[in-house]
Amino acid sequence: MSSPNNEQPHQPSEEQINAQKEIILKQILSSEARLRLNNVKMVKPELANMVENYIIGLSTQGKSQGQISDEQLKQILLSAQQPKRDFKINRI
Repeated sequence: MSSPNNEQPHQPSEEQINAQKEIILKQILSSEARLRLNNVKMVKPELANMVENYIIGLSTQGKSQGQISDEQLKQILLSAQQPKRDFKINRI
């Protein structure tokens, strides 16, 4: 007996998509930038995922020349983070 397969055969699995992302990121990012992105992924996975998608988008559109350095990745991370709101309470 064969078990029914609910997935469509042409639909890549999440593991395949992640493997392809890793291959692309290895080509685009310098080793220092890749290390920094992995560190960010441990602390803020949603931010790292957003930045990965942004970087891959740049690459597929042909907007990134060469590898992305650690300094460039820092700038991308800073611009991707939501600004923190500071509240001041003034006492009368």
